Amino acid sequence: MRAEPSVPQYPAAPQSGAHYPAGGHHPGQHHPYPGQAHPGTPQHPLPQHEPVPAPVPQHPGQQHFGTHYPAPHHQAPHHPAAQHQAVQHHVAHDWVASPPPGAYPRRPARHAPRYSGPPAYPVPPRWGFPLVTWRWPTSLPGTAWDEANPVDRVRMLTGAVRNALLFTAAMAGWAAGSEIWRYVLLVLSRYGPLSEGLVTTSDAMVVASSLLAVVAAVLAAVLLLLWSQRARQAAAVNAGYALSRPQWQLVVGLLVPGVNLVLPGSALAELEHAALRRPAGERPRPSRLVLGWWAAWVAGAVLCVLTLGWAFRDGVQAMADGVLLHAVTDLAAVAVAVATLLVVRRISALLAPVDLASVRLMRVIRVQGAPEPPLRAVRMAGSPR
Repeated sequence: MRAEPSVPQYPAAPQSGAHYPAGGHHPGQHHPYPGQAHPGTPQHPLPQHEPVPAPVPQHPGQQHFGTHYPAPHHQAPHHPAAQHQAVQHHVAHDWVASPPPGAYPRRPARHAPRYSGPPAYPVPPRWGFPLVTWRWPTSLPGTAWDEANPVDRVRMLTGAVRNALLFTAAMAGWAAGSEIWRYVLLVLSRYGPLSEGLVTTSDAMVVASSLLAVVAAVLAAVLLLLWSQRARQAAAVNAGYALSRPQWQLVVGLLVPGVNLVLPGSALAELEHAALRRPAGERPRPSRLVLGWWAAWVAGAVLCVLTLGWAFRDGVQAMADGVLLHAVTDLAAVAVAVATLLVVRRISALLAPVDLASVRLMRVIRVQGAPEPPLRAVRMAGSPR
């Protein structure tokens, strides 16, 4: 007769009406029922730390829900009949019901409020900043000066004039390059036909560059007239006397043919004379820069009139010569724009000189006598992180 090794057995929840045989089904074997060990094994209560799952249903329609908990621990009885009664004792059940998915009502989705337009006021608001867009701060009423200094106005407008002249020079240079390319295509067309795309591109470049050059020139002329008015006021303040010609005569002189070749040069020489703070009774002597600008201005005006008159001539050779004349006129416009920029910079520097010591770049060589910086900044209590 052989005996099986001792295996710890945990009590399970017996089904209703289940019985366990006292002996084994085969001769020589002994099958203990739950909670009973083999003969000769000491009897001790088994630890129960977790609930025992409910038994699987054995009959159709039989269901078990909830969590299965073992009965309180008792010392295993030594008598087989007492053990059999302990096994048949029903264990306690803790029934826990949980609603199926979807039983709870869903929260309605929150939609963003619809935009109903800007806020409306019954009367215009009385709060806000004053309307000071594009206005010099010192020209506000109630400040130290009711009117801005003319020198400061000249300094403010010089940047806009410089940008307009640079744009005009760039567009005129583009127009000159387009005209030169057209002339090259005219020469190449003598030896064979040209592609349609190449000719169309050349025509588009000529038209676009010419229009942009004209628009840039008009914008630069308007800014130059405004700059000349403010520069004349600043020169009169610095020199202590008023200039001989008023501003309206200068504007009219630029529009009258013939007069616009002489009056701009003399007015510019007079402005330079006052900017240099020379005596009022002394005859103005224009500098070489002003004389060069005057020559470029006269040459550009003559070429412009000649180009407009050349457009009325007929013939293939006249058209080819007109292309070259347009290119030369555009190059003259570039020269006039650059010369005007140099003159504006010179007169602006005379009217509003800049102290080089105040704008000199400085470099820190060493620091002496300063306390050592903290390794980590100390954050004050209550300050935001």
